[in-house]
Amino acid sequence: MTANRPCLHCKGAHGENDCPLYQKALSLYRVQNALGSSSFAGSSPAPFIGRFGYPHVNVGLLAPPELGEHVAGYDDPRGWGARNAQIPEVVGFRSSMVNSRTKLDVKNRSNVLDLAQEIALASKPVDLDIELLKRPTINMQLDGTMAPMGPSAELKSVALTSNPSIHTRVERVIGDTDLKAAEGLTSLYEHGIDENHLSKMLSTATMGIGKNRRLVPTRWAITATDDTIGKNIIQDVKECSLRHDYAYYFDGYMGNYYLVLVFPEIWSYELFETYLPSQKPDGEANYSTDHEMFAGRKEYAHNTAGGYYTARLAVSERLRKLKRQASALVLRFVTSEYTVPLGVWVTREACRKSMASEPRSFGSKEELLRGVRAFVRQRFSFDADRLLRVSTLLREQRQPTLRDFSNT
Repeated sequence: MTANRPCLHCKGAHGENDCPLYQKALSLYRVQNALGSSSFAGSSPAPFIGRFGYPHVNVGLLAPPELGEHVAGYDDPRGWGARNAQIPEVVGFRSSMVNSRTKLDVKNRSNVLDLAQEIALASKPVDLDIELLKRPTINMQLDGTMAPMGPSAELKSVALTSNPSIHTRVERVIGDTDLKAAEGLTSLYEHGIDENHLSKMLSTATMGIGKNRRLVPTRWAITATDDTIGKNIIQDVKECSLRHDYAYYFDGYMGNYYLVLVFPEIWSYELFETYLPSQKPDGEANYSTDHEMFAGRKEYAHNTAGGYYTARLAVSERLRKLKRQASALVLRFVTSEYTVPLGVWVTREACRKSMASEPRSFGSKEELLRGVRAFVRQRFSFDADRLLRVSTLLREQRQPTLRDFSNT
């Protein structure tokens, strides 16, 4: 196979070693070969809480059949983004971990839940001795929403073989049963605990008012964490002075590109997610959108789902760092480079890369929009007006405000 021919496995234009499906298969077979029986020792960097059958959910301990602190890299979204890890590598990490699971009620405690909490709280992977009911089997199917998963099997027994290392601030938060989960999340985030660690804590019932603590499916916990942290940062942004310029930021990651338009207006935010046609440049492109004005939104962003909250977090982080308030119109373009869905962490890191780029500034709103139209046409062979003309944020900006009258 050569790089200029379509891959036989996933039809992408790359060599076999760069194929995510090929890497997944290799990882799964390596795991199967390493599991000589239904028992193994492994270091676990993360628990996994399922959502099907709620409130009776699967509680899984994710661990490859190997020991060592290097396993932390198997579940490190922010680290993957920082070093620009690519799809095959991440697929290999995810597929190498065995999901040793059992069924639990979200309100009940058990030995497995205790261990899942230890894993979620720990700063480093936790060493375990795991015995499964039977040796796991290979499953090559890929889910359209969740990140790739490794082999899965019912858990028979598990024992902790190392002492978890837990940050003192984390210990204080989990020990305070009068502290609301939102307050715990924002406090730890402001002290350097990243959102991946925080979502694991939230999902394993270690945060919040004591009597209200319960398991939260991993998918829900990730979005709840991004939403909670973002709302807290936005409150700070709303206290900042307005930007003085019109500008856009642009960058991407793994075939997810973010063009972020910022306007010198009070806070508002809108996201368009556009899936570009893979063959016909000017063909129909599917898009979805959600927005919020200064007062925020009360309902879940059903159209853009978790990606809404990841991009909002990335934008608000940058604005707060700049100590500026702005209105942000975010255009996400998903290309055929994104061959395997890996989870919403990709959108968070892709938008962060965009917001870390050098902005291009313009003297007026009209100049900015002209620049955006030209850039999108040149970069993606796409007519940006398909999105701009239906933008709620732009439509609201056309309405006169008190600020307009004060400047006359």
